[in-house]
Amino acid sequence: MAGYDDRDGKIWMDGKLVDWRDANVHILTHALHYASSVFEGERCYNGKIFKSTEHSERLLKSGELLDMPIPYTVEQINRAKEEVLAANGLTDAYVRAVAFRGAGEEMGVASIGNPVRLAIACWSWGAYYGDAKMKGAKLDIAKWKRPSPETIPTAAKAAGLYMICTMSKHAAMAKGCSDALFFDYRGYVAEATGANIFFVKDGEVHTPNPDAILNGITRQTVIGMLRAKGITVHERYIMPEELEGFEQCFLTGTAAEVTPVGQIGDYTFEVGALVRDIAGDYEKLVRA
Repeated sequence: MAGYDDRDGKIWMDGKLVDWRDANVHILTHALHYASSVFEGERCYNGKIFKSTEHSERLLKSGELLDMPIPYTVEQINRAKEEVLAANGLTDAYVRAVAFRGAGEEMGVASIGNPVRLAIACWSWGAYYGDAKMKGAKLDIAKWKRPSPETIPTAAKAAGLYMICTMSKHAAMAKGCSDALFFDYRGYVAEATGANIFFVKDGEVHTPNPDAILNGITRQTVIGMLRAKGITVHERYIMPEELEGFEQCFLTGTAAEVTPVGQIGDYTFEVGALVRDIAGDYEKLVRA
């Protein structure tokens, strides 16, 4: 497959569609040097983007948290996503919107005078964890920890927050794992590099409090689905030693969708009925 910089198609940039290979930025773009960038990942199923408005709203909120007001409305962003899907002839796709401080009059840390730009691309993207939906993903335990909200705006889907994700996933892949599990700055179980995590014990579901992690849109959707089925969901602090007592485990995220986990470090989990059922229900929901 061609690299992401060398493909046919269109990308929406700053209000217009441009040829894929021409969707470029200057080397002195502020975001490239100082991580002044926020983004969204979304999936389109059967021609409809799942939770499109919620993702657009979060993009604007992320920009606000980084003191980087994005000069588009939710409605304009939603329309732009539809435009780029149509221009590329895709009905089942991954959609990536990214807003960033561009090149401008300033090249120091401060960048108020630099324009905030927005680009949206889409492409076909299959299962994020490959065949893990059948046998369960294998996770390493990251050496890095999710930071305190007093050090960085953890509620933003900000590019800078993903630096330790890349490092941790590289380390996990070197060990033959699909991903890595983070603990947070207090030592509690947090999340994977790009997905929220859930555990099952005695028919009830446990998931970390989202006070130092991204409260994922898929996470919120799945919690609502579980509770609608009468399943008790505990949002709470989870200690690492509790991993031994959980029976099932799964990840949620736009890219991950609902993916069972078979192993975290030395701990193993069954791909049980509850995980299979909620994964199936989620698949039906997004394609409804």
